[in-house]
Amino acid sequence: MTAISSRIIAFADHWPKLVALALGAVSATGFAPLNLWPLTLLAFAGWMALVARSSKGRRALGVGWAFGVGHFTIGLNWIATAFTYQAAMPAWLGWVAVLLLSLYLAVYPALAAWGAWAVQKFVAPAQAGAAGGLSSADDPRPIAAPAFTGATLSFILAFAALWTLTEWLRSWMFTGFAWNPLGVTLAPTEVLPLLSKWIGTYGLSGFAIYLAGELITFAQLRRSKSAPNVKLYTTTIVVLLVLFAIAPWVRQSDHPLAERGTPITVVQPNVGQQDKWEGGKADANFAKLARLTAPKDDTPRLILWPEAAIPDYLETGYPAVYYDRSPAEARGRLTDLMNPNDVMLLGALKLELGRDGSVVGARNAVMTIHADGTLGARYDKAHLVPYGEYLPMRPILSAIGLSRLAPGDVDFWPGPGPHTLDLGRFGQVGLQICYEIIFSGQVVDRTHRPDFIFNPSNDAWFGGWGPPQHLAQARLRAIEEGLPVIRATPTGISAVVDADGRVLDSLPMHAAGRIDTFVPRAHAPTLFAQYGNVLPVGFALLLLAAAIAFRRRGR
Repeated sequence: MTAISSRIIAFADHWPKLVALALGAVSATGFAPLNLWPLTLLAFAGWMALVARSSKGRRALGVGWAFGVGHFTIGLNWIATAFTYQAAMPAWLGWVAVLLLSLYLAVYPALAAWGAWAVQKFVAPAQAGAAGGLSSADDPRPIAAPAFTGATLSFILAFAALWTLTEWLRSWMFTGFAWNPLGVTLAPTEVLPLLSKWIGTYGLSGFAIYLAGELITFAQLRRSKSAPNVKLYTTTIVVLLVLFAIAPWVRQSDHPLAERGTPITVVQPNVGQQDKWEGGKADANFAKLARLTAPKDDTPRLILWPEAAIPDYLETGYPAVYYDRSPAEARGRLTDLMNPNDVMLLGALKLELGRDGSVVGARNAVMTIHADGTLGARYDKAHLVPYGEYLPMRPILSAIGLSRLAPGDVDFWPGPGPHTLDLGRFGQVGLQICYEIIFSGQVVDRTHRPDFIFNPSNDAWFGGWGPPQHLAQARLRAIEEGLPVIRATPTGISAVVDADGRVLDSLPMHAAGRIDTFVPRAHAPTLFAQYGNVLPVGFALLLLAAAIAFRRRGR
């Protein structure tokens, strides 16, 4: 066994970037729909060991970047599917886009790796050799049997801190792309995601890094044959495994189903992306929505339809060429499906007109319509998707034949950000359209806290991996904010998520259906709901300070 380990280590030392690339790919299997989170922790542990053994800072940076390329290319494979719905672009371009995006996103793991290596570098060489075999790959001496010292712990804590900070940076740099934070891989453990109430999703990601680092320490202690330390870590791991095993039962026991709140009807018509914007199928698509929305009794309810549910314009004042039917007729088709006291929230488009009356922009909106046909408050999507809802550098890219993935030549304009709509008897609702729900700490108007968050989405072009990943991230928003999240999508996964992140009811992918239920009760504002991403950033800085303290102690 020792000979095999030595060969593996020798191969990793000779081809560190190749090994890191493979480990990054394996690490992405922890995300939905595979949910192989133990593999993710093992892959991260192997990567951290590679970084620790790097002889130079640029090597640690390269190992970190290679890992990130593998991690994001596999985890974001659903983006390639989105390109197949744009006739102007060849399908293979989708994979080019995934790779290019991954090459950029890999910068963040690279920075975390380099920073953790830099903390380790300041440990005196004699201590580094004794600190767990974290010696340079250029050191010809065999790896020493390690003792658990401050140098090892400082490396793990620094890595956790810097991953947290770089993941937070990724969420807002260059408009941000926060998809698949590492912490979401811990969702199947049931209990660990509850940490996000206090340290947020990015702090939860740092905790996942810490767990991976402890796997390294455990392996080192096993090799050291130090009985007390081995027993300690064996006991710790057994306790963690028991917690994971009993967690679902604990949550069921401690968190009974919520009391009845607002009655809702969530509609999922199963209208695919290939049919959504085809004019000849518009009436058939509406018929699906109508059939699923028809009331079963006269109970007043809040009807929730997906993002961009209808192609009709509900507001007056646009150029006549944009109307297939008048706004009054379009609203009438909706009110025919409603009880006298119903309210509907649905995704629709709003146009922006220039001074000459021409259309210069559009809004991806959620509109409120009452049973008498009047329009209520509206929410405009604030965090738009580059290349999906607007084309960056439009003059240049359009000149070479590129266009948005969503049809249309007019770019969408962003709204002002999260705010709460007052729906009267149906309470206060916060809106987050589709992609917006992935941005931790940016989903709620904290001065006007809602009773729940409505997340209408269109996941029909997200392939097989995108929708379950989207739902997993929405569940973390529910836990962080202590608020239920209701999702309505055209092809799934529509779901009712309680304030503890549990999916109480859902509709599977590629199935038509409706959910008749009640909005779960909200919790009191969590610590994260009160302070937002100040908490994970502060948590990361404390870990970094602890890493420096342990480093000095090791010296």
